Amino acid sequence: MLRLLKKVRLSRYFSTATRPEPERNPAILYTGIFIDNEWHRSKSGKTFPTINPTTGETIAEIQEGDDADIDLAVNAANKAFKLGSPWRTMDASQRGVLLNNLASLMERHRAYLAALETLDNGKPYSDAYEFDVPSSIATLRYYAGWADKNHGQVIPIDGKYLAYTRHEPVGVCGQIIPWNFPILMMAWKLGPALATGNVIVLKPAEQTSLTALYIAQLCKDAGFPPGVINVVPGFGKTGAALVAHNLVDKIAFTGSTEVGKLIKQGAAMSNLKRTTLELGGKSPNIILSDVNLDQAVEAAHFGLFYNMGQCCCAGSRTFVEDSIYDEFVERSAARAKSRVVGNPFDSNVEQGPQIDEEQVNKIMSMIESGKNEGAELVSGGTRIGDKGYFVAPTVFANVKDYMTIAKEEIFGPVQQILKFSSLNEVITRANNTDYGLAAAVFTKDIDKANYIIQGLRAGTVWVNAYNVLTPQVPFGGFKMSGHGRELGQYGLEAYTEVKSVIVKVNQKNS
Repeated sequence: MLRLLKKVRLSRYFSTATRPEPERNPAILYTGIFIDNEWHRSKSGKTFPTINPTTGETIAEIQEGDDADIDLAVNAANKAFKLGSPWRTMDASQRGVLLNNLASLMERHRAYLAALETLDNGKPYSDAYEFDVPSSIATLRYYAGWADKNHGQVIPIDGKYLAYTRHEPVGVCGQIIPWNFPILMMAWKLGPALATGNVIVLKPAEQTSLTALYIAQLCKDAGFPPGVINVVPGFGKTGAALVAHNLVDKIAFTGSTEVGKLIKQGAAMSNLKRTTLELGGKSPNIILSDVNLDQAVEAAHFGLFYNMGQCCCAGSRTFVEDSIYDEFVERSAARAKSRVVGNPFDSNVEQGPQIDEEQVNKIMSMIESGKNEGAELVSGGTRIGDKGYFVAPTVFANVKDYMTIAKEEIFGPVQQILKFSSLNEVITRANNTDYGLAAAVFTKDIDKANYIIQGLRAGTVWVNAYNVLTPQVPFGGFKMSGHGRELGQYGLEAYTEVKSVIVKVNQKNS
């Protein structure tokens, strides 16, 4: 990945400044439930372990929230959202100040947050320090700037009336984040919700709660009033309690399509709360024959293997034009074999462990299906070591559209390379999926690029690049990859209610 990053122009928050040496055993400071700016034990007394995926050993015991804890958090959020509360009467610009305060605190604790993320999640420290944390900070600063700019309109209306719209916060927002990008997904959720004046009950993934809990304390230190931000760790039933609660006005979820369907059902069966869902993907990455082959191989490698392949938008169907197919496969296999897998705290490591044993078993099962269904295994296909959750970078060639590995999301370091002959063919095949989160096309021909872009049904299409995610540009999916958008100005819409106001006046003048 670092080889690729050196070849592209980085945005200001992708810092390449000298990294401090990581603290390999960062202190675990917060393992409780954060409600009303205070730390609590679970009402049930239950805890659960968070596991170091590099070793398989327990890092710490986390307080396990359930229905009672969710209820306490939701009531605290509702109290914070009451008319006349400090949060509701705060100037919009001051909300931006508080978001900037939080960003500054995260900047100050950048090395610690990166180390904690690496310990709990297994991603390389270099990635956490150079991308996850600074990109999260940039997201908060971006939305801090929007806090006093999300305003309505004065509308000319027939008759003796003054008409205008107010952009008001939705209310209590339940936010459920995944384990693959814990800090970044928390920032994507907090930023637009807080900028628009909402209050939050957030449930982190049970595998990776530590950074969310630390950031919860930073929210208090930044000056957010009690009840505005609450964090309740736990399992699926904890999230289900949040979805079912009738005093929650909105749910934002990032995760699997399977769980997203359950959330949509739960939201409808409770109080018909609003939902935004960023779900799974099986994204096509289309490589035309006119490309610089070395650059295209590296970009496709990055697009699939980044973050151990645990990306919802991973380019997991690599379509390569037939005239360069064999050479592309050969070079891709060689690149996968050279990928450095190991302890994510080591500076030369490109790939750490998968998140847990369950994910490893799923990946290995998918690899077996690929072999059994006739795909050609050209690299990897095995576990690495007898400690932790490591999978060798794996490449399949001669993959057919009907194969399981070409249809289902693997969420691991397994690249599928498919062959195509014409533009219309590849567009049809690329769209032949239940998903529509992202896509990419690599070519020097702008006319071909534009033709393919218009044909692809995906929320994001990259051209001669992959995994370019910035706070300014919206992100979300078509079809079963979800609905709604995060990031950019579009990300404010899900957290905003539009109220029309019509006032009778004695006389109206233009």
